[in-house]
Amino acid sequence: MSVVVAVLGIAVVVLTWVSVLGVLVVPRRTREPLTRAVNALTDAGFRLLTTRVHSYRRRDRILAGQAAVVILVQLGAWLCLFYLGFALILHSIDRNGIRDAFAQAGSSLFTLGYAGPDTGPLSVVDYVAAATGLVVVALQIGYLPTLYSAFNRRETEVTLLASRAGTPAWGPEILARTRFGVGEDDEGAVMDEFYLGWERWAADVSESHANYPVLMRFRSPAKYSSWVVALVAVMDSAALWLALSPGRAPAVEARLALRMGFTALHEIAETLGIPFDRDPDPDGELALSYGEFLTGIERIRSTTFVMERSAEEAWPDFRGWRVNYEPVAYALAERLDVVPAPWTGTRRTGDATVEPIRPPNRRPTPAAPRSTGSD
Repeated sequence: MSVVVAVLGIAVVVLTWVSVLGVLVVPRRTREPLTRAVNALTDAGFRLLTTRVHSYRRRDRILAGQAAVVILVQLGAWLCLFYLGFALILHSIDRNGIRDAFAQAGSSLFTLGYAGPDTGPLSVVDYVAAATGLVVVALQIGYLPTLYSAFNRRETEVTLLASRAGTPAWGPEILARTRFGVGEDDEGAVMDEFYLGWERWAADVSESHANYPVLMRFRSPAKYSSWVVALVAVMDSAALWLALSPGRAPAVEARLALRMGFTALHEIAETLGIPFDRDPDPDGELALSYGEFLTGIERIRSTTFVMERSAEEAWPDFRGWRVNYEPVAYALAERLDVVPAPWTGTRRTGDATVEPIRPPNRRPTPAAPRSTGSD
């Protein structure tokens, strides 16, 4: 019987170490069950907590703490499993009772030192337990700078987008505000760099958020800002430009940004277990209605943006691009309960769409001509 207990305890310790190393050390997406269970548990808890909160602003303040809860629950789950595993191992060696085994395991794991070993085998297990507690806590502390570094890189670009796309971001708003340099070789390079930058941003988010899923729960600090909404807005602007004015669009850069954008969403969706079609029909139906599309076209038409095609002619091409990312983007926006921006789907609480906030175009009153003082 003691052998079975020892094997069970060793199995618990080893599997817990696999979870720790997979999350904190190995830079690769992991689908190990403990992390998925922690994420599912905290998601369910916060969803239940915000079910009756119909104000997005209030829900956003509550959900801002979700990432911290995930990190603490994950650490607590690891320590509890190590506690159980080492207690079983100690119990298999020392037959003084399970209560003494748990007391000694806790004393060693948390380096309290109130229950010392009295034999060689017990001392070895106690030393290993003490080292385990210290290393796991140290790894978790070292894990935080990595998370905040990735978060800062993500939010820098999201914040910079506000001047181009409004808050919350919207694809047509980007084209409406990009009045300068559309189709011009000298100033058009600005938008070339814009889409290349967002291609790199999407690659960074794909790598970091798929490998460290807790980053998805880090919400943007700015009101009505979201990394999901920002990415959808950039991809929508690229798809609109390619569909409305293919001869003037930065074709290569926009296509690269689109490709990397929906690839990032696919990688993140796979991490969360969200089903999606990797090769959708370009003639498939969209959740975005044609009427919503026309609203965006009217916003673009209200500026000096040059359109080579009508809305009716551009719709099939736009739909062919958007079908690659719309289902995943909408599912992710609903799962993370991001700001209900235009063209990002509905939310479970039925929030009204938040239109982009545009700064007023205020100009000084022209000064009256000054008198020269001559007769």
